[in-house]
Amino acid sequence: MNEANQLKMVIITGMSGAGKTVAMQSFEDLGYFCVDNLPPTLLPKFLELMKESGSKMNKVALVMDLRGREFFDRLFEALDHISEYSWITPQILFLDAKDQVLVTRYKETRRTHPLATDGLPLEGIQSERELLEDLKGRAQLIFDTSTIKPRELREKILKHFSGTEQHTFMVNVMSFGFKYGLPIDADLVFDVRFLPNPHYIDQLRPLTGLDNEVSSYVLKWNETQKFIDKLMDLLGYMLPHYKREGKSQLVIAIGCTGGQHRSVTLAEYIGNYFGKEYNTHISHRDIERRSRK
Repeated sequence: MNEANQLKMVIITGMSGAGKTVAMQSFEDLGYFCVDNLPPTLLPKFLELMKESGSKMNKVALVMDLRGREFFDRLFEALDHISEYSWITPQILFLDAKDQVLVTRYKETRRTHPLATDGLPLEGIQSERELLEDLKGRAQLIFDTSTIKPRELREKILKHFSGTEQHTFMVNVMSFGFKYGLPIDADLVFDVRFLPNPHYIDQLRPLTGLDNEVSSYVLKWNETQKFIDKLMDLLGYMLPHYKREGKSQLVIAIGCTGGQHRSVTLAEYIGNYFGKEYNTHISHRDIERRSRK
């Protein structure tokens, strides 16, 4: 890594049950290279390897989960070592929550606290809080998650570390053919097999919805225009709510019989329409399944 390029490194730590998993997922959505439970003793070596390999990654988030005093002491040694690197900008994000809230979360998940020797969550929480006291004092950021939901924690991280949330919400519009099965990763599925089918027009059959002749044919019908008006109105209402809820991406699947004509045309239309407001990606799952004749 070129020393002229600063590496942003966020160490995510704090109380078990305070939201470290949600935090890591949020950093992943922001384009950070994330490592979960990296032992502190390996941190200097990890950074050296990044530098020596000429890695182009400039944002790294590491989850440090402390399970004992020795582990804790080694983390401080690693942090002191990192301070010697001029090409790294380290930051510690400490996640905390009130004892009673953490106890409730452990009861809800039926998990055992890692430091609870006799299985009682409160004992483990109190031991961990004592271990983490010094580290919390070194943290640049402390987020208390006692009264916030996972979605709100995500929004807090996105706002602080990106300055904007626009690029973190991706709208994926996909066309597919029902004859090849439903896409398993779709959030919303719309069936457009009721629209006039270009397959029955000899000169259009070998083409796809990416061709102007096919898209013009599909879009010229009144039923198509009425469907588009209603669908754009529906999606225009739903997308801001999905984004506000903290969803990182939404997959909208448009299906016709073979995934060649109608679904491709509508997927292109929807993707281009909402691409003016959202980060949008258009794909056509089955467009290559039937070769042109």
